[in-house]
Amino acid sequence: MAAHLTTGAVGRELSALSARRVQPMGPASFAGNAAQALSGQLKSQCPRQVGIPSQVTDKRRTQQRKVTTAVIAPGVVPVIPALPENGRGASGRRVIIIGGDGYCGWATALHLSARGYAVCIVDNLVRRNYDAQLGLDTLTPISSIHQRVRKWGEVSGKAIDLQIGDICDFDFLKDVVVNFQPDAIVHFGEQRSAPYSMIDRAHAVYTQHNNVLGTLNVLFAIKEFKPDCHLVKLGTMGEYGTPNIDIEEGFLTVTHNGRTDTLPYPKQGGSFYHLSKVHDSHNLAFAARAWQLAATDLNQGVVYGVATDETTADPALINRFDYDGIFGTALNRFVVQAAVQHPLTVYGKGGQTRGYLDIRDTVRCLQIAIDNPAAPGEFRVFNQFTEMFSVNDLARIVSEQGNRLGLDVQVKSVPNPRVEKEEHYYNAKHTKLRDLGLEPHLLGDNIMDSLLNFAIINKHRVDRNLINPAVDWRKAGSASGTMTAAAART
Repeated sequence: MAAHLTTGAVGRELSALSARRVQPMGPASFAGNAAQALSGQLKSQCPRQVGIPSQVTDKRRTQQRKVTTAVIAPGVVPVIPALPENGRGASGRRVIIIGGDGYCGWATALHLSARGYAVCIVDNLVRRNYDAQLGLDTLTPISSIHQRVRKWGEVSGKAIDLQIGDICDFDFLKDVVVNFQPDAIVHFGEQRSAPYSMIDRAHAVYTQHNNVLGTLNVLFAIKEFKPDCHLVKLGTMGEYGTPNIDIEEGFLTVTHNGRTDTLPYPKQGGSFYHLSKVHDSHNLAFAARAWQLAATDLNQGVVYGVATDETTADPALINRFDYDGIFGTALNRFVVQAAVQHPLTVYGKGGQTRGYLDIRDTVRCLQIAIDNPAAPGEFRVFNQFTEMFSVNDLARIVSEQGNRLGLDVQVKSVPNPRVEKEEHYYNAKHTKLRDLGLEPHLLGDNIMDSLLNFAIINKHRVDRNLINPAVDWRKAGSASGTMTAAAART
């Protein structure tokens, strides 16, 4: 019934992708049948992708860790640092990473594999199809997932199991869980773009169908075939919206009419994508309560950067780097715009404030969550970010560093395509991961310099037509918007 739910070009293209299943690599081979959901009546082809006060003061800069971000250049092959084989995390833990071909998933898969975890990537490769569908491309020329996995084995001496399939196909997912027997499942496997979900009705329906039903399948697979498995699910800070009170980590203690209770923090998702994450959080909380499952919801901020120790170990391992108006995150987009001398596109007044983190901290947060699992029956929430910036803050930081490198960086306000507050209070708590050992990489001159140089090296791959936003929240309708979603009309 996927064609009924995602009609027109979107449904045909996604269904065609699912029909062209690639044989999986690894010890087990699974033939995916039609997905079964909603009491076995709904067959779905529901692909994956799986996807903040404000200025950085000089004092905070001096407190940063001394870090560098490697830049892939021809002939330069960084070396993976030596890692202990008997440290925490190298004790034979088995981890399935759903969405392991994506931006966060690929970096996490290599990070865990390098540290002794037995890793299985599950992916249906639909993130690559989104690019083909919309006319997008990553700044970095990424290899196929099969080439990536093979190269990782050559470079590291460690094997990653690869299973190509769709988690909305419950028979496929069941076989993966039964055969691999994971101690933890890391779930990145969702359509992760707010603009993508706002292109038109079909993309909105697809996003919620893919994300919510896929997560339900994961919950049922854990319950029935590996009930002691810990689910680590990637959520988003966007679930909270921008309330005029402090944002707590998942729960809020409220006193009302003389009675007090601790309740899930109110959610105000700003797109159909964000609302799919809200639904996921409710489903995780219920499954933990009803079935005694262990679940961690990581409400992640906006991720920037491209390099980790592992993804820079060989050019064939480099991660994707999105700069377009649909999948590109704010800082990554600004860096590329500066590199090609395009004015930085600040939406509206630019006071929109969010939590941000380096991709290296993303992979470390996932490891911390796995190494310190939730208890059976526990649903816990970690706010996963390290610093808060407004859009204006990011534009100022990029322009200052770009000008130091000899770039003529200009900043331009463009009409805001989103429906959101452009000036607001924002103070989100994020202590739980630090309490468990996270040592963050804060955004400083050395990281900005590396990101800008990386963008300059690859600027010949930039399509300037993809820079300006083309998806307007107010104009989403039932007519197909696929052909006009990526490039703004001028």
